[in-house]
Amino acid sequence: MAQAIVYRQLTAAPKSRLQLARKLAERNIPEHVAEAVLDKFQEVRLINDAEFADMWVRSRSQSRKLAKGALGRELAEKGIDQETAASALEQLTDADEESAARTLVERKLRPGTDLSDRVERDKAVRRLASMLARKGYQPSQAFRIVNDVMDSRHDPDGDMLQSRYP
Repeated sequence: MAQAIVYRQLTAAPKSRLQLARKLAERNIPEHVAEAVLDKFQEVRLINDAEFADMWVRSRSQSRKLAKGALGRELAEKGIDQETAASALEQLTDADEESAARTLVERKLRPGTDLSDRVERDKAVRRLASMLARKGYQPSQAFRIVNDVMDSRHDPDGDMLQSRYP
């Protein structure tokens, strides 16, 4: 029965060893049986936390534009040890992270926002920097990127440039 549960879980989506152990515990599988089944699956490489971590980082950094900090926390919640997580996070460069944050800010910056109005600009800066912070970006990096993107939306005369989005 434990093998069937693990097969079903792995068919739905890749999982870490800890996630599978938790699922087996939920189904009241004795711990010694669960460990034996998980060891067997790991032996035949159906469970591989390093491959899972690499795939998770690649997927979540592209789809959700999460920063290394948030990805590291997610991996820890899934039972990936720090060394394996650090190795998986090495595939993300600082330039990739910055590019993802810029893309997010440019996409979320509302086209009708009057950036010459100080109150409206400050409100937009707080909203966008908070969004980046929730995605794991450092506050200083978030504010710098938001301000850079907003500054690039103005021409030298201070007029708002045409938005890239309809």
